[in-house]
Amino acid sequence: MSENKDPHVAESGVEGVKFVYDFTEGNKDLKDLLGGKGANLAEMTNLGLPVPPGFTITTEACKTYLDSGEEPAALRDEVSAHLEALETKMGKKLGQADNPLLVSVRSGAKFSMPGMMDTVLNIGLSDKSVQGLAKQAGDERFAWDSYRRLIQMFGKTVLGVDGELFEDALEAAKDAKKVTVDTDLEAGDLKKLVTKFKKIVKTEAGRDFPQDPREQMDLAIKAVFDSWNGDRAKLYRRQERIPHDLGTAVNICSMVFGNLGPDSGTGVAFTRDPASGHQGVYGDYLQNAQGEDVVAGIRNTVPLAELEQIDKKSYDQLMQIMETLENHYKDLCDIEFTIERGQLWMLQTRVGKRTAGAAFRIATQLVDQGLIDEAEALQRVTGAQLAQLMFPRFDDEAKVEQVGRGIAASPGAAVGKAVFDSYTAVKWSRSGEKVILVRRETNPDDLDGMIAAEGILTSRGGKTSHAAVVARGMGKTCVCGAEELEVDTKRRRMTVPGGHVVEEGDLISIDGSTGKVYLGEVPVVPSPVVEYFEGRMHAGADDADELVAAVHRIMAYADRVRRLRVRANADNAEDALRARRFGAQGIGLCRTEHMFLGDRRELVERLILADTDTEREDSLKELLPLQKQDFVELFEAMDGLPVTVRLLDPPLHEFLPDITELSVRVALAESRKDSNENDLRLLQAVHRLHEQNPMLGLRGVRLGLVIPGLFTMQVRAIAEAAAERKNAKGDPRAEIMIPLVGTVQELEIVRDEADQVIAEVQAATGTELKLAIGTMIELPRAALTAGQIAEAAEFFSFGTNDLTQTVWGFSRDDVEASFFTAYLEKGIFGVSPFETIDKDGVGSLVKSAAKAGRETRPDLKLGVCGEHGGDPESVHFFHEVGLDYVSCSPFRIPVARLEAGRAASTAKGSDHR
Repeated sequence: MSENKDPHVAESGVEGVKFVYDFTEGNKDLKDLLGGKGANLAEMTNLGLPVPPGFTITTEACKTYLDSGEEPAALRDEVSAHLEALETKMGKKLGQADNPLLVSVRSGAKFSMPGMMDTVLNIGLSDKSVQGLAKQAGDERFAWDSYRRLIQMFGKTVLGVDGELFEDALEAAKDAKKVTVDTDLEAGDLKKLVTKFKKIVKTEAGRDFPQDPREQMDLAIKAVFDSWNGDRAKLYRRQERIPHDLGTAVNICSMVFGNLGPDSGTGVAFTRDPASGHQGVYGDYLQNAQGEDVVAGIRNTVPLAELEQIDKKSYDQLMQIMETLENHYKDLCDIEFTIERGQLWMLQTRVGKRTAGAAFRIATQLVDQGLIDEAEALQRVTGAQLAQLMFPRFDDEAKVEQVGRGIAASPGAAVGKAVFDSYTAVKWSRSGEKVILVRRETNPDDLDGMIAAEGILTSRGGKTSHAAVVARGMGKTCVCGAEELEVDTKRRRMTVPGGHVVEEGDLISIDGSTGKVYLGEVPVVPSPVVEYFEGRMHAGADDADELVAAVHRIMAYADRVRRLRVRANADNAEDALRARRFGAQGIGLCRTEHMFLGDRRELVERLILADTDTEREDSLKELLPLQKQDFVELFEAMDGLPVTVRLLDPPLHEFLPDITELSVRVALAESRKDSNENDLRLLQAVHRLHEQNPMLGLRGVRLGLVIPGLFTMQVRAIAEAAAERKNAKGDPRAEIMIPLVGTVQELEIVRDEADQVIAEVQAATGTELKLAIGTMIELPRAALTAGQIAEAAEFFSFGTNDLTQTVWGFSRDDVEASFFTAYLEKGIFGVSPFETIDKDGVGSLVKSAAKAGRETRPDLKLGVCGEHGGDPESVHFFHEVGLDYVSCSPFRIPVARLEAGRAASTAKGSDHR
């Protein structure tokens, strides 16, 4: 950036790097350097919109500070140069006694992290300059209100004072005055409050509140840097999968004041409804307030539309600016603004967070308006959002007891036990309870409880409050501003109209699509989007059908452009038919061991424990027709589409009696002297076959090689079912998959036997069969010798669940419950490797195995059948490494289809989180 010179800027001395940019220098494409807030303030400045002058300290300065523990050597000089230029532009100096310049110091990371990092307003006020501000504004009350706000924010944010102490003092001042809102406090009351606040700082922080304005600014900058690594910021980044190494920019902006009286105010606006996507006037406005009052939800706002009656000139100007910004960004914009005595100022804009339904609606609306094309629309939605739309909703026909209604802030149907603090929400959730977090309003310290809860309910705040913004970002159901509900967090209860009291632990239901709150558990019904995928709903006129129409359009485009095919993991005809309705292009994994449970378990047990060839052959003869019928039904359901059948692959213990239970039964029988000969024989066999680690024992191909006839019986059933279906004019496309292969010799032996059986069936039925034979790559050795294994395999299917276990040395059933939570909290994992593929480890093996396999056999078909096949981020990886298809559970097929389309789309993706 050394070519981008500014006469007011001192170079840092770090090889041409500069750490401070004026708002006139940047643009919206510099988010990596200036953060989202700084980049967009610069963009609005470039557009000629009314932005208070200021400058941005870059993320590079933050990263240098976090890496070394010290600010860059030249940062102070650069800040001084920009501050001097700002003072010249504004005609006043920071914190001077007679005509003070005040500034805000605000965080601004690349990705929006609402409320997670620190902000301090009114920097520059002191015992001397507060008098100058009062004279400048002609309003003593305003000056002292601004000063108490500075001490409160600075004390909590910069000096680490417990914020509750300030809140309690403020409440005490209102009680003494017998008023309920802080705007009713007069100048004298606020002056006394300032004295009280300074005493709190002295007592709690061990130092006086700083009177030097530059010291205030420097300490606030450092506090913003430090807040990047604050607990709540790190938790939010883990939740939203935001990288931890980006750092935050710091924005120094000249203050404009919304707390100068009834002709002033502050607000947040959206160019479209972030909850529904509908066009209109959406947002909140609060007279005689500063911006933090709106997002904190501590005072209830009025709808933005009412600003037209309050201040029509500012309203009309805001509407024009909103249209300008939406057309410029070609997306829903989230705007923060302040009106200072009738003058409108823009404090922030960003591409706004929106609900899943709004994302799909807005994307298609923008296509219809000609602002974006279909490829870009596809990038504006995600598989995670589509999954949210597939969750159930409340049954409109159910008998319910509605006890309140708030603002529909983030949609969904959430049912759970009411809890009144974040700690309880986390504690109960970890014990398996579903909870609803109920608060008067939330703040950033409630984040862990919000994550743990099924939904969030607040009695204060609107669509732009902290609870609403964070919930929408997380896809969490939220109802805000339910004013008729009286929330008492200290007594852990909520009183609803009519006097009924909801105690902690009582079940409640909240509807984030309507804002309604109900007592008890409300039954749910399928989502209209699921009904659409199952062919039971079509696009029409009402709101649900409008959403379905938007989903249909984007899914149709995704299907047109995607390269990856999407198959289903399905083990029976019913699942196969449902998967086909959801858009499956075949079955990528039919787990035959699931066919042997229930009534057939005893047959498999007899087969495994057979002492003689006759016993074993008898068991196989009984199993053959049952297996054949399974495959006949499956091939009929998936006629014309490939069906990959995995031969038996259970850990052996799944088909044997529990050794402890059986031992107890035999011991009790012996004590009664009525022992069962069969139980004794069974116990001996179980002891003989007992394994300390069954997942790495006698299973998969090993079982097929050790128990003669097992795999050949299954191959015969597949071949006979395929022949029967073909003779019935069907189109069966069976593929036989050998599990847990670690060496090509295992595959060659099983393949030779399978080829012989298929030839026998062809001769007996007079039907030509084309049955592909391949293997599952689920062991590191198989991945490392993929070139050799491909000599005997026509396809590979990567079993990423087991491959993850064997690469990491994890037993999934054990580790997720034991130490994964700690690993996620410590940042060792950004996400569980069983949820999203570990690209560096497991992914590296998949990539190299795919390459080696195709070098041996260029026409080798490649797929994946672990549940990673339905994970959005993993789907993109599988597209990049050249797999042919992914396979996942039926419900996740639409998500995989959408993400496969997004992976293939050539449009540039936008940063929508």
